[in-house]
Amino acid sequence: MGIMDMTMRIVLAAVLGALVGLERQIHGRAAGLRTHILVSTGSSLFMLVSILVSANYGHMGTGDPSRIAAGVVTGVGFLGAGAIIRSGNTIKGLTTAASIWSVSAIGLASGAGLYVPAVITTGVVVAVLILSRLEERMEIKKCDKIDDLDTE
Repeated sequence: MGIMDMTMRIVLAAVLGALVGLERQIHGRAAGLRTHILVSTGSSLFMLVSILVSANYGHMGTGDPSRIAAGVVTGVGFLGAGAIIRSGNTIKGLTTAASIWSVSAIGLASGAGLYVPAVITTGVVVAVLILSRLEERMEIKKCDKIDDLDTE
């Protein structure tokens, strides 16, 4: 893998993370543009490192590129959990946590060279975030209190 290919993967991850982060930034969320760029770019680098370590040192034992990716998924899950705030009966930050987790997957896909799935996923994530704004305009009742959750 050449320098240009590695650069393309990281830059694409940054751009795609920025698209999601921009939507969050515009709507004043704590995890905005910079956070989403950093998560996506970092995830892309983790994937590149995983691929390159496996390729370069696989002869020394089992080189499984998915091992680092699995760690990223777990670690970003904890990062996202930190974005969730419970105040009384109200829960905030679930969408932000989900967007951070999604952006890490986009970064992993970019790092793996899966450009089309990364771009398509970015489009879907941004569309879903915009859809939530339409819900607010249509005044659709959202489940934002613990008492409203279906606990069956």
